[in-house]
Amino acid sequence: MYDFKFTDIGEGLHEGQILKWFFKVGDKVKEGDVLCVVETDKVNAEIPAPVTGIITKLGAEVGQTIHVGETLVLIDDTGKGVVATAVVTPEPEVKKDAPKPEVKKEKAEEKGAAVVGEVVVSNDVIASSNEGFENTSSTPVSNTGKVLATPVARKMAADLKVDLNTLKGTGDHGRIMKADIQSAAKSQGSAVASTTSTFSTPAMPALPKDGVKRVKISKLRQAIVKSMNTANLVIPSTTLMDEIDVSKLVEFRKSQKAKLEEKGVKLTYLPFIVKAVTMAIKEYPIFNASFDHDSEEIVYKDFINIGLAVDTPDGLIVPNVKNADQKSIVTLAKEIETLGAATRARTIKLEDLQQGTFSITNYGTTGIKLGTPVIKHPELAILGVGSIYRKPVVEGDQIVIRDVLPLSLTIDHRVIDGADGGRFLLKVKELLSDPMQIFLFLS
Repeated sequence: MYDFKFTDIGEGLHEGQILKWFFKVGDKVKEGDVLCVVETDKVNAEIPAPVTGIITKLGAEVGQTIHVGETLVLIDDTGKGVVATAVVTPEPEVKKDAPKPEVKKEKAEEKGAAVVGEVVVSNDVIASSNEGFENTSSTPVSNTGKVLATPVARKMAADLKVDLNTLKGTGDHGRIMKADIQSAAKSQGSAVASTTSTFSTPAMPALPKDGVKRVKISKLRQAIVKSMNTANLVIPSTTLMDEIDVSKLVEFRKSQKAKLEEKGVKLTYLPFIVKAVTMAIKEYPIFNASFDHDSEEIVYKDFINIGLAVDTPDGLIVPNVKNADQKSIVTLAKEIETLGAATRARTIKLEDLQQGTFSITNYGTTGIKLGTPVIKHPELAILGVGSIYRKPVVEGDQIVIRDVLPLSLTIDHRVIDGADGGRFLLKVKELLSDPMQIFLFLS
């Protein structure tokens, strides 16, 4: 008998919710078959069977929460009544139009790591160009019960007075899509509200007569709450701000954009910003480190993994580009687009959420120029990107119009002084104001 236990799925993530079982007690499963889908606060994970055998017990029903160390399923693989114990780290759930992740058998418990400090910002690269991580996903994730739909979809259904139990979802595994709710609302003669907002701000729930209603936040929002509390309680931060003349960068991108689009590459400003940050980190490695408060040690990393905030219907998730300093602008552009799509579809791999070293976030999608981004603990800094805008500037005795990019750098003041932050920001400014330097001095 194989006692298959639910294992640790990341730092601080100790539970998941069963969305769907693909087998029932008495069914025969083969090693590698997907047993069920479990919702975590970052991804929907498909759990593969570790052995071939007959299912004798399910550890939790659909809609129930299962904790690390609890039995997920019992599988009779020997017929001798011998109980073997194993655990597996779940692989991300495969959505439509997303590549199926490799199913791996784990022989022993492995502990992963997940993003532990989300930043409440948008994820379009530059608002004025309307490019980057666009929030176009409507892939649902179950919340509670046997109806598969996201909290956002549930709220939409409540607002439009649509009974989810009467709908047949057109999404993967029968999930109810926003389009399903809109279609049902139209057939009922209801007015359909717009769902194309850049931010994932929850809709106002239908209120009872007393005007007050309590709504339980999602698992992802719970993680964000915890992360924001940690960042504000632990990190004494300060923010430095500056504006960069990126007229040359705008012209260079404009000259290359069409050529790369013919090759299927969407060239935004973000790859240039990522590359500039990695080059500045090479000169000031403290910005790529973390701080161990208990041992009072600075932990330096020999890898540079740049985290990028992605807006999803349920909240913000920060995947990271691994070894970003070793990749070209074109490679970065491709990987950034792939990571953004996978994150919005909640098919992002757990390893893509782990071991970030420095984060970049953008609030420019709303037209905001400057802000004070929140550091993703235990990182030491985060760069906020505003929207590029046209501005008159003085050059010599003349006033000229230039393309200006506002940047905000928030630093952990326990370890990084303001002067160091200023030097780092000036280096990024130097590189972005003359993009040829990025290509001439690639490390």
